[in-house]
Amino acid sequence: MPINSTASVDKSARIDPSAHVGAYAIIEADVTIGANTRIYPHAYISQYTTIGRNCQVHPFAVVGHHPQDLKWQGAPSYTIIGDDCVIREGAQVHRGTEPESTTTIGQGVYLMANSHVGHNCRIGDNVIIANGALVSGHVSVGPRAFISGNVVIHQFARIGQLAMLGGGIRVPADVPPFMMVVPEGVIGINLVGLRRAGFDRTARSELRSAYKLLFRSGKPFSQALDQVAGMVTTPAGQALVEFLREPSKRGIMRYKATESDSISE
Repeated sequence: MPINSTASVDKSARIDPSAHVGAYAIIEADVTIGANTRIYPHAYISQYTTIGRNCQVHPFAVVGHHPQDLKWQGAPSYTIIGDDCVIREGAQVHRGTEPESTTTIGQGVYLMANSHVGHNCRIGDNVIIANGALVSGHVSVGPRAFISGNVVIHQFARIGQLAMLGGGIRVPADVPPFMMVVPEGVIGINLVGLRRAGFDRTARSELRSAYKLLFRSGKPFSQALDQVAGMVTTPAGQALVEFLREPSKRGIMRYKATESDSISE
């Protein structure tokens, strides 16, 4: 087991023999680290954290430490990191607040430098969270979403799959799946992301029509959603409707029109 002699590793930690622990890394009690995972020098893995296979935790990253929540009273709670994740320099992932609760990071997630994932978040597979982005507590992020640099997401918000959040924006509400968000709000579908993910022309066209009805038609949102629900036939369109009909604590991000607006056909 290649553990540097200067690393501080609790005797109860379960570290796969193929894992690597660098100089001055700290691994606390009841930590599990999977095969071929690399813990770089000065990384800090806190108690009750599980890290999967083939992960990288870079210098000065903090994984599984105490939640930034005044309600936390020190009861055991957990952090689970899936396989093939990269946690870059200075990134932070905090464990759950409530006793026995968990913060969960899916497989293939990339957390760039100085990004933050708060307590009780659920981050789906293949999500990218760019430098300096702040994901508050109890946020859920769907698979393959992209959160650009310095984005700030309000607690309890939901970010749908393949959503694309532009850099430096404030996100106070839920972002529907497959949509793009900029300071003006939801501006269209994530066309490039949909193509890269293999969604065919029919699905893309259906999502574009749904976007126009929901965000540009001027109809009451509930009425537009009913109309969209009656027209969608693809799994993507059905997933959009399902997301919008689920209970929400933050409401749905909308679009703030400008005088020069026009819809691209």
